[in-house]
Amino acid sequence: MIELPEAITIGRQVEQTLAGRCITNVYGATHLHKFTFFSGTPEEIRDSLVGRTVISAVGKGIFVDVCMDEDVFLCISDGINMRYGRPGDPVPSKYQLLITFDDESFVSFTTSMYGSISVFRHTLDNKYHTLSLESVSPLSEQFDESFFEGKLAAEQKNISVKAFLATEQRIPGLGNGVLQDILFNAKLHPKRKIHSLSDTDKTALFHSLKNTLQAMTDGGGRDTETDFLGNRGRYRSVLSKNTYMSPCPCCGGIISKEAYLGGTVYFCPDCQPLHV
Repeated sequence: MIELPEAITIGRQVEQTLAGRCITNVYGATHLHKFTFFSGTPEEIRDSLVGRTVISAVGKGIFVDVCMDEDVFLCISDGINMRYGRPGDPVPSKYQLLITFDDESFVSFTTSMYGSISVFRHTLDNKYHTLSLESVSPLSEQFDESFFEGKLAAEQKNISVKAFLATEQRIPGLGNGVLQDILFNAKLHPKRKIHSLSDTDKTALFHSLKNTLQAMTDGGGRDTETDFLGNRGRYRSVLSKNTYMSPCPCCGGIISKEAYLGGTVYFCPDCQPLHV
């Protein structure tokens, strides 16, 4: 699933790869995924995109926006896999959308769990997209410790650190995936209530959030995800579905896996105690 490091990486790759390319055709789904949400019919999307030239692309939050001439945009959300096919590459047999370009390259779109593919002019009527565009990025200098403490202070004190960081897009682009290493590096249990955090805990969480997200972004995303070119990210996740059977890298203890708030959390009970 696309989270902030992957969105930034994919946006950069799309611009580097497709800027200046003109769309020649658009094909609808070969095997429609029931949780893929489109802004219009395949015919409407085709009419909007054919003949358009890619100008730029950007990833923000959980979205990647591809900007074209005449103020036309194509936007994908976190559950959509967007893959580049070079001229001569075989076209996949299954996709939700396929776009071809004037150099005979193509981009295919598939869905993991759920996601949206939107084509629009000017602005997209989606509150989470607007939030992603208008929010202060956690990678920016403006997102400093004072700003972070202000966001903490504005929340109900009985919510957990996972609820604060990874639900309702309070910090756009921060989801359950990147959450695992952020909390591990801060030595905080996912179920810890924010009212129980000491000043030291809050400082540790702030620095872990900034440093972990930056490392993931610098690595071109997490190694649990693939980018626009089909490559795994270079950031090696400490806690994920691929590593939780391994011992804790800090203490050698057993990593716990639990379902919590609509997703799976991984944590070390010794390094990240619930009760302190």
